[in-house]
Amino acid sequence: MLSQIDWSRPWYDAVRPAYDRLGLGGEEFLAAFNRSADALGLCNDAGLPLRFVPQSALPEGRAYEEFIGATGQVPTRDNLHDFFNGLVWQTFPLIKRQLNALQAAQIAQAGIGKSRGPARDAATIFDENAALLVVREGAPGRELVDALRAHRWCEALHEKRAMFEHDVRLWLFGHALMEKLVAPRKAITAHTRVIFVGDDVMALSLEAQRAWLDARVAAELAEQGLATSNFTPLPVLGVPGWWPGQDQDFYLDTTVFRPKRQY
Repeated sequence: MLSQIDWSRPWYDAVRPAYDRLGLGGEEFLAAFNRSADALGLCNDAGLPLRFVPQSALPEGRAYEEFIGATGQVPTRDNLHDFFNGLVWQTFPLIKRQLNALQAAQIAQAGIGKSRGPARDAATIFDENAALLVVREGAPGRELVDALRAHRWCEALHEKRAMFEHDVRLWLFGHALMEKLVAPRKAITAHTRVIFVGDDVMALSLEAQRAWLDARVAAELAEQGLATSNFTPLPVLGVPGWWPGQDQDFYLDTTVFRPKRQY
Protein backbone atom coordinates (compact mmCIF):
# COMPACT_ATOMS: atom_id res chain seq x y z
CA MET A 1 0.00 0.00 0.00
CA LEU A 2 2.61 2.59 1.05
CA SER A 3 4.69 1.69 -1.98
CA GLN A 4 2.12 3.56 -4.09
CA ILE A 5 3.33 6.90 -2.67
CA ASP A 6 5.92 8.79 -4.69
CA TRP A 7 7.70 10.77 -1.97
CA SER A 8 9.60 12.83 -4.55
CA ARG A 9 6.41 14.73 -5.39
CA PRO A 10 6.46 18.31 -4.06
CA TRP A 11 2.93 18.07 -2.66
CA TYR A 12 4.23 15.68 0.02
CA ASP A 13 6.89 18.11 1.25
CA ALA A 14 4.75 19.07 4.26
CA VAL A 15 4.41 15.53 5.68
CA ARG A 16 7.61 13.96 4.38
CA PRO A 17 9.59 14.80 7.56
CA ALA A 18 6.92 13.07 9.68
CA TYR A 19 7.11 10.03 7.43
CA ASP A 20 10.92 9.96 7.57
CA ARG A 21 10.84 10.07 11.39
CA LEU A 22 8.73 6.91 11.48
CA GLY A 23 11.54 4.78 10.08
CA LEU A 24 9.08 2.30 8.64
CA GLY A 25 10.66 -0.91 7.48
CA GLY A 26 7.43 -2.51 6.30
CA GLU A 27 3.74 -1.76 5.93
CA GLU A 28 2.76 -1.64 9.63
CA PHE A 29 2.41 1.95 10.77
CA LEU A 30 0.10 2.03 13.81
CA ALA A 31 2.84 1.25 16.36
CA ALA A 32 5.19 3.70 14.64
CA PHE A 33 2.51 6.41 14.82
CA ASN A 34 2.21 5.87 18.57
CA ARG A 35 5.97 5.98 19.12
CA SER A 36 6.05 9.26 17.22
CA ALA A 37 3.03 10.66 19.10
CA ASP A 38 4.75 9.85 22.42
CA ALA A 39 8.00 11.46 21.29
CA LEU A 40 6.20 14.60 20.15
CA GLY A 41 3.97 14.77 23.23
CA LEU A 42 0.80 14.93 21.15
CA CYS A 43 -2.52 15.38 22.93
CA ASN A 44 -6.11 16.30 22.19
CA ASP A 45 -7.86 19.51 23.26
CA ALA A 46 -8.64 18.03 26.69
CA GLY A 47 -4.94 17.33 27.29
CA LEU A 48 -5.31 13.56 26.89
CA PRO A 49 -2.34 11.81 25.23
CA LEU A 50 -3.03 11.07 21.60
CA ARG A 51 -3.09 7.40 20.68
CA PHE A 52 -3.72 5.78 17.31
CA VAL A 53 -5.97 2.74 17.75
CA PRO A 54 -7.59 0.20 15.39
CA GLN A 55 -10.90 1.24 13.84
CA SER A 56 -12.59 -1.50 15.89
CA ALA A 57 -11.98 0.59 19.04
CA LEU A 58 -14.64 3.07 17.89
CA PRO A 59 -17.95 1.98 19.45
CA GLU A 60 -20.78 1.47 16.98
CA GLY A 61 -22.90 4.60 16.63
CA ARG A 62 -20.36 6.91 18.24
CA ALA A 63 -19.10 9.90 16.26
CA TYR A 64 -15.44 9.67 15.25
CA GLU A 65 -14.65 13.30 16.16
CA GLU A 66 -16.43 13.10 19.53
CA PHE A 67 -14.56 9.90 20.37
CA ILE A 68 -11.19 11.55 19.74
CA GLY A 69 -12.19 14.55 21.83
CA ALA A 70 -13.35 12.38 24.72
CA THR A 71 -10.59 9.75 24.74
CA GLY A 72 -7.58 11.04 22.81
CA GLN A 73 -7.80 7.90 20.68
CA VAL A 74 -7.73 8.22 16.88
CA PRO A 75 -9.42 5.24 15.16
CA THR A 76 -7.13 4.29 12.28
CA ARG A 77 -7.73 1.90 9.40
CA ASP A 78 -5.00 0.20 7.41
CA ASN A 79 -5.39 2.40 4.34
CA LEU A 80 -3.80 5.43 2.70
CA HIS A 81 -6.54 7.80 3.86
CA ASP A 82 -5.88 7.14 7.55
CA PHE A 83 -2.13 6.88 6.99
CA PHE A 84 -2.02 10.45 5.70
CA ASN A 85 -4.33 11.53 8.52
CA GLY A 86 -1.81 10.22 11.03
CA LEU A 87 1.04 12.04 9.29
CA VAL A 88 -0.89 15.31 9.41
CA TRP A 89 -1.46 14.84 13.17
CA GLN A 90 2.33 14.62 13.49
CA THR A 91 2.93 17.62 11.19
CA PHE A 92 0.26 20.14 12.24
CA PRO A 93 -0.81 18.85 15.68
CA LEU A 94 -2.17 22.16 16.97
CA ILE A 95 -4.41 22.71 13.95
CA LYS A 96 -5.64 19.11 14.09
CA ARG A 97 -6.37 19.46 17.80
CA GLN A 98 -8.34 22.66 17.25
CA LEU A 99 -10.30 21.22 14.34
CA ASN A 100 -11.22 18.23 16.47
CA ALA A 101 -12.32 20.56 19.27
CA LEU A 102 -14.52 22.52 16.83
CA GLN A 103 -16.08 19.35 15.45
CA ALA A 104 -16.65 17.78 18.89
CA ALA A 105 -18.24 21.00 20.16
CA GLN A 106 -20.64 21.07 17.21
CA ILE A 107 -21.61 17.44 17.82
CA ALA A 108 -22.21 18.17 21.51
CA GLN A 109 -24.40 21.14 20.60
CA ALA A 110 -26.36 19.76 17.66
CA GLY A 111 -25.91 16.00 17.82
CA ILE A 112 -25.47 13.86 14.72
CA GLY A 113 -28.07 14.43 12.04
CA LYS A 114 -28.42 14.26 8.31
CA SER A 115 -26.77 17.67 8.02
CA ARG A 116 -23.42 18.55 9.61
CA GLY A 117 -24.23 22.26 9.87
CA PRO A 118 -22.05 25.04 8.42
CA ALA A 119 -19.37 25.12 11.14
CA ARG A 120 -18.82 21.37 11.25
CA ASP A 121 -18.98 21.20 7.46
CA ALA A 122 -16.23 23.83 7.17
CA ALA A 123 -14.08 21.98 9.73
CA THR A 124 -14.51 18.72 7.82
CA ILE A 125 -13.56 20.36 4.52
CA PHE A 126 -10.48 21.87 6.19
CA ASP A 127 -9.51 18.52 7.71
CA GLU A 128 -9.98 16.56 4.49
CA ASN A 129 -9.05 18.90 1.65
CA ALA A 130 -7.33 22.08 2.82
CA ALA A 131 -4.06 23.65 1.77
CA LEU A 132 -2.34 26.60 3.43
CA LEU A 133 -1.04 29.30 1.11
CA VAL A 134 1.66 31.35 2.81
CA VAL A 135 2.11 34.71 1.04
CA ARG A 136 4.62 37.47 1.75
CA GLU A 137 2.78 40.62 2.83
CA GLY A 138 2.91 43.45 0.30
CA ALA A 139 1.30 44.66 -2.88
CA PRO A 140 2.62 41.84 -5.15
CA GLY A 141 1.33 39.16 -2.79
CA ARG A 142 -2.05 40.86 -2.45
CA GLU A 143 -2.32 41.10 -6.22
CA LEU A 144 -1.55 37.40 -6.64
CA VAL A 145 -4.17 36.42 -4.05
CA ASP A 146 -6.74 38.74 -5.65
CA ALA A 147 -6.05 37.05 -8.99
CA LEU A 148 -6.48 33.59 -7.44
CA ARG A 149 -9.76 34.54 -5.79
CA ALA A 150 -10.99 35.99 -9.08
CA HIS A 151 -9.91 32.79 -10.91
CA ARG A 152 -7.53 34.71 -13.12
CA TRP A 153 -5.42 31.59 -13.32
CA CYS A 154 -2.90 32.62 -15.98
CA GLU A 155 -2.11 35.81 -14.09
CA ALA A 156 -1.77 34.15 -10.68
CA LEU A 157 0.00 30.92 -11.63
CA HIS A 158 1.73 31.61 -14.94
CA GLU A 159 2.58 35.30 -15.09
CA LYS A 160 3.48 35.42 -11.38
CA ARG A 161 5.07 31.95 -11.19
CA ALA A 162 8.45 33.40 -10.16
CA MET A 163 6.91 34.42 -6.80
CA PHE A 164 6.40 30.81 -5.73
CA GLU A 165 8.87 29.47 -3.15
CA HIS A 166 10.40 32.94 -2.66
CA ASP A 167 7.25 34.93 -1.83
CA VAL A 168 4.55 32.22 -1.90
CA ARG A 169 4.55 28.66 -0.56
CA LEU A 170 1.75 26.09 -0.53
CA TRP A 171 1.55 23.58 2.34
CA LEU A 172 -0.89 20.72 1.89
CA PHE A 173 -2.96 19.86 4.97
CA GLY A 174 -5.95 17.73 3.95
CA HIS A 175 -5.32 14.01 4.22
CA ALA A 176 -7.98 13.10 1.64
CA LEU A 177 -6.30 15.57 -0.72
CA MET A 178 -2.96 13.81 -0.20
CA GLU A 179 -4.58 10.44 -0.81
CA LYS A 180 -6.08 11.62 -4.11
CA LEU A 181 -2.68 12.88 -5.24
CA VAL A 182 -1.21 9.38 -5.02
CA ALA A 183 -2.73 9.12 -8.52
CA PRO A 184 -2.42 12.76 -9.64
CA ARG A 185 -5.04 14.24 -11.95
CA LYS A 186 -5.18 17.78 -13.25
CA ALA A 187 -8.65 18.37 -11.77
CA ILE A 188 -7.69 17.69 -8.12
CA THR A 189 -8.46 20.94 -6.29
CA ALA A 190 -7.63 22.10 -2.78
CA HIS A 191 -9.70 24.34 -0.52
CA THR A 192 -7.03 26.95 0.15
CA ARG A 193 -6.67 29.21 3.19
CA VAL A 194 -4.43 32.23 2.67
CA ILE A 195 -2.04 33.41 5.41
CA PHE A 196 -0.17 36.67 4.83
CA VAL A 197 3.18 36.79 6.61
CA GLY A 198 6.11 39.15 7.08
CA ASP A 199 9.65 38.81 5.84
CA ASP A 200 10.65 37.25 9.15
CA VAL A 201 8.37 34.24 8.61
CA MET A 202 9.40 33.77 4.99
CA ALA A 203 13.04 33.73 6.14
CA LEU A 204 12.46 30.82 8.55
CA SER A 205 13.62 27.30 7.80
CA LEU A 206 10.87 25.02 6.52
CA GLU A 207 10.61 23.26 9.88
CA ALA A 208 10.38 26.55 11.77
CA GLN A 209 7.85 27.92 9.28
CA ARG A 210 5.75 24.76 9.69
CA ALA A 211 5.71 25.17 13.49
CA TRP A 212 4.86 28.88 13.20
CA LEU A 213 2.06 28.11 10.75
CA ASP A 214 0.67 25.38 12.99
CA ALA A 215 0.47 27.73 15.98
CA ARG A 216 -0.84 30.70 13.98
CA VAL A 217 -3.66 28.91 12.18
CA ALA A 218 -4.71 26.99 15.31
CA ALA A 219 -4.96 30.28 17.22
CA GLU A 220 -7.03 31.83 14.42
CA LEU A 221 -9.42 28.87 14.43
CA ALA A 222 -9.82 29.12 18.21
CA GLU A 223 -10.48 32.86 18.08
CA GLN A 224 -12.52 33.17 14.89
CA GLY A 225 -14.04 29.78 14.17
CA LEU A 226 -14.34 28.64 10.59
CA ALA A 227 -16.65 29.02 7.61
CA THR A 228 -16.50 27.74 4.05
CA SER A 229 -16.09 31.34 2.87
CA ASN A 230 -12.54 31.20 4.29
CA PHE A 231 -11.45 29.01 1.36
CA THR A 232 -10.51 29.71 -2.24
CA PRO A 233 -10.11 26.87 -4.77
CA LEU A 234 -6.71 25.99 -6.21
CA PRO A 235 -6.09 23.13 -8.69
CA VAL A 236 -3.00 21.64 -7.08
CA LEU A 237 -1.17 20.60 -10.26
CA GLY A 238 -1.31 24.25 -11.32
CA VAL A 239 1.14 25.25 -8.58
CA PRO A 240 4.25 26.39 -10.47
CA GLY A 241 6.83 23.62 -10.64
CA TRP A 242 4.45 20.92 -9.39
CA TRP A 243 3.68 19.44 -12.81
CA PRO A 244 5.35 19.41 -16.23
CA GLY A 245 4.11 21.36 -19.24
CA GLN A 246 2.75 24.38 -17.38
CA ASP A 247 2.68 26.72 -20.35
CA GLN A 248 -0.07 29.28 -20.86
CA ASP A 249 -2.31 26.73 -22.60
CA PHE A 250 -2.12 24.52 -19.50
CA TYR A 251 -4.00 27.18 -17.53
CA LEU A 252 -6.51 27.86 -20.34
CA ASP A 253 -8.11 24.43 -19.81
CA THR A 254 -11.50 25.63 -18.57
CA THR A 255 -12.56 22.13 -17.56
CA VAL A 256 -10.09 22.52 -14.66
CA PHE A 257 -9.23 26.21 -14.41
CA ARG A 258 -12.79 27.41 -14.45
CA PRO A 259 -13.74 31.10 -14.70
CA LYS A 260 -15.26 32.78 -11.68
CA ARG A 261 -18.95 32.00 -11.42
CA GLN A 262 -21.12 35.05 -11.98
CA TYR A 263 -24.13 35.47 -9.72
